[in-house]
Amino acid sequence: MNLNKPLLPGHTIGIIGGGQLGKMMAQSAKEMGFRVGIFDPVKDCPAAQVADWHLQAEYTDVEALKKFAERCQVLTYEFENVDVDALTKIENLVAIPQGTDLLAITQDRLMEKSFLEANNIVIAPYSTIVSPTDIQDAIDGIGFPCVLKTTRGGYDGKGQFVLYSSSDLASSMNLLRQGTCVLEAWIPFEKEISVVVSGNGQGDITIFPVVENIHRENILHETIAPARISGEIAEEAQRIAKIIAECVNLSGTLAVEMFVTNAGSIYVNELAPRPHNTGHYTMEACSISQFDAHIRGICSWPLPKEVKLLSNAVMVNIIGEEVYETMDIISDKPDWHFHYYGKAEAKAGRKMGHITILTEDIFETLEDIYQTNIWD
Repeated sequence: MNLNKPLLPGHTIGIIGGGQLGKMMAQSAKEMGFRVGIFDPVKDCPAAQVADWHLQAEYTDVEALKKFAERCQVLTYEFENVDVDALTKIENLVAIPQGTDLLAITQDRLMEKSFLEANNIVIAPYSTIVSPTDIQDAIDGIGFPCVLKTTRGGYDGKGQFVLYSSSDLASSMNLLRQGTCVLEAWIPFEKEISVVVSGNGQGDITIFPVVENIHRENILHETIAPARISGEIAEEAQRIAKIIAECVNLSGTLAVEMFVTNAGSIYVNELAPRPHNTGHYTMEACSISQFDAHIRGICSWPLPKEVKLLSNAVMVNIIGEEVYETMDIISDKPDWHFHYYGKAEAKAGRKMGHITILTEDIFETLEDIYQTNIWD
């Protein structure tokens, strides 16, 4: 079931997933005059705190999903591990503009790589690993270092293991016990970058600025906008993102994560078929946010031809062990934009919020963040 005309304010958007991305989607939808329902198993989840109503059920509960769908005109999702089979069972009840094809592709690393290769997008050399005997043959072709990844379920560095030498092989076997894996060549990258792109399924595609990402222990730490790369590399990164968006007739927002080498080569690392942590800076720094673009896109509203970067910016994540320290500096930082997600428990490594800092001097701002002694 698809939208054949723009969804009007007053109708209901259903969001599957109640985390921070769902919360920020809901806030954008409410500003545009929509009603919002949340489907999530957790009571008082972040998105439910700003929505009109919350259906509390497990994501695999198809009957609950059907009840949810019947109360909505459009469904979207905030994370890519939604049950594709469950969604296909409710497609006749409600519009799902993002569809399930892109979701299925991004849930399986092998499918994702096949999709990118088929569309002539450069990715790291890889091999499919089904049994332990496949690894040595693959390493002979790929070499060390390399990365073994599960085909499904990995995020924030989970579900992967870096092999630096043959002595790491035994330790990597734990991943293979989870099922088929992918062995990728390690790309000696200079920078990690990403591009957020949005579409409305009607041919409008909006491409956001290229940003630079810094990770700590496989969790995003900082995003720098714009990325400190040449104009030529930035144009090529945006061109790649646009090709991918066109290939899937994109509705909503998609993030494309990439590596850039010293020689200026770009390798696509992975796709995320929804708003993304690296796009949070857009809320303050751009002429439209990734969340507004997502809601406009899934509702078949027109999208701007160009996104303007209104100010350079640095976004820094707040994870569990940092949340209270950041609250202590609120009174000292009147120009910083503090966002807290409303999660009940501050666990180590858990994303609890973010801060966006608009700046005229990125280096000075990075130093200012460092001098707080919160992020050592």
